[in-house]
Amino acid sequence: MLKVYGIPNCDTVKKAITWLKDHNVAYEFHDYKKLGISEAKLEEWLTQVPYDKLINRAGTTFKKLTDEEKAQITDNASAITLMLEKTSVIKRPIVESDKILAIGFNAEEYENIFS
Repeated sequence: MLKVYGIPNCDTVKKAITWLKDHNVAYEFHDYKKLGISEAKLEEWLTQVPYDKLINRAGTTFKKLTDEEKAQITDNASAITLMLEKTSVIKRPIVESDKILAIGFNAEEYENIFS
């Protein structure tokens, strides 16, 4: 079973979920706002992708960080600290099964992965 991590009111998450539903792809949704995210899960993801791929630098939450806060993100440990404190800074959606399959939403990429 796929697991989709995100925030339900995020437009990108909505697009991804609509695509999955339209293509009859079963999934379970994990809401960062309600359920948070574990340090262990972030550590697991960071064995698969660099922290720069997990942090949404284009999002409002990241843009609201001070320059000093942004400068402190220098390694996995500091990225994990930020993502635990501000889950909205995590790029979304993240779709995984036993590993990360997709970060963000791109219809063509989803077609290649899930068809």
